Amino acid sequence: MLSSIGFPGLILILIIALVIFGPKKLPEIGKAAGNTLREFKNSARDLTSDVSDEVKETKSIVKGEESK
Repeated sequence: MLSSIGFPGLILILIIALVIFGPKKLPEIGKAAGNTLREFKNSARDLTSDVSDEVKETKSIVKGEESK
């Protein structure tokens, strides 16, 4: 979806954001968006690592039961 915007569309969105929020508020909004994305990425990484740990544990249990 984002790839269909193109470079001119992105420039237009940035200009509109600059007009609406102003040059002083725009860096703060960008920083907040970056922090939000970083938090989301870390949470997703933690969730996937928890799931993969559970899968590994389940596989080891199943292998242990097969050998008995």
